[in-house]
Amino acid sequence: MDIASLLVQVISGAVGGAGAGAAAKQYSLGTIGNVIAGAVGGGITGQLIGNFAGQMIEGWVGDIAGGAMGGIVLTLIAGVIKNMMAKS
Repeated sequence: MDIASLLVQVISGAVGGAGAGAAAKQYSLGTIGNVIAGAVGGGITGQLIGNFAGQMIEGWVGDIAGGAMGGIVLTLIAGVIKNMMAKS
């Protein structure tokens, strides 16, 4: 794990989270919440993809794609959970 890859994954995750919140308003956590959830998801998923995919997804493209996907997924999951908790 190098710090540049992690930084790219976190930033692309934050952008992906913000985009997911803007696209799916019913699951939005607010601007800051979307960015934070996206950054966390991007960092975690980017590292998992790097460890499991190995040489298949390598370099900046893999870091950006993995981070963005993780950011989108975690933001939407957190939004769904927030909505379910609000209805209880």
